[in-house]
Amino acid sequence: MNPHHDEADEHHARTTIIVSGRVFVPTRDVETFVAEAQSTYPIAAANPGNLLISFTLHDAASGTVTVLEQWSSQEALDRHLATPEVKALFTKWIPHMRNEVRKFDVTNERDPRSL
Repeated sequence: MNPHHDEADEHHARTTIIVSGRVFVPTRDVETFVAEAQSTYPIAAANPGNLLISFTLHDAASGTVTVLEQWSSQEALDRHLATPEVKALFTKWIPHMRNEVRKFDVTNERDPRSL
């Protein structure tokens, strides 16, 4: 064990994956989409690499949903995306949505009030 290595060093050395953005679905379907997307929360929670997952209705009038996910690694995200339930959700909704969600690799996590 390295006496100069501590948990804080390990925390800063790893890459966190952030998935964030908006999707746009037909306004008549937005509540159904949000409910179906939120039904994947227990699947994400069962994945030890999931740190956060949220699908939130941003604007019903425009069919806008905000997506925010945080994963401890790319492998954790890959496991989630490979589940049958998540694959089915994408298969059903991709033809009906405009997807502006992006993935970010984060290596310098810190309190937003810090410099």
